[in-house]
Amino acid sequence: MTTVPLTIYGATLLKEELHHLKTKERRIVIDAIAEARSHGDLSENAEYDAAKERQAFVEGRIAELEGKLSAAQIIDPATLDAEGRVVFASTVNLEDLESGQKVTYQIVGLDEADLKLNKVSVTSPIARALIGKYAGDVVEVQAPSGPREYEILEVLYI
Repeated sequence: MTTVPLTIYGATLLKEELHHLKTKERRIVIDAIAEARSHGDLSENAEYDAAKERQAFVEGRIAELEGKLSAAQIIDPATLDAEGRVVFASTVNLEDLESGQKVTYQIVGLDEADLKLNKVSVTSPIARALIGKYAGDVVEVQAPSGPREYEILEVLYI
């Protein structure tokens, strides 16, 4: 099994979700199944079918999270020493060369990516273009609206 890169924040999110599923969601599903069973005939019981589907989803997600966490390579950006290079977990200040707009992104794992929080997946086009580059470099990113050029203003490990 390959390792799954995660920041400390991302690993915490997955652990919290796993804890919630195991301690709360499992109990809710078990109670829903018991309630549906008490209604009699299971062959035509929509509540029972829905509860069993929910149980399958919850158990599948628990297995998925446990697998990811067991294969996780947790990376603390504060301990990185990449000599100014853009790497996984680094935070990058960029300037769009066409519009002059400045933006900051942190490169994170797939499960913790959230554009609203300026966290981009390591597999995204912008992250792939940035990895291995240094402050002062200009990168071209193939965006849905067409190619865009960004200058790397600063690389931080925070």
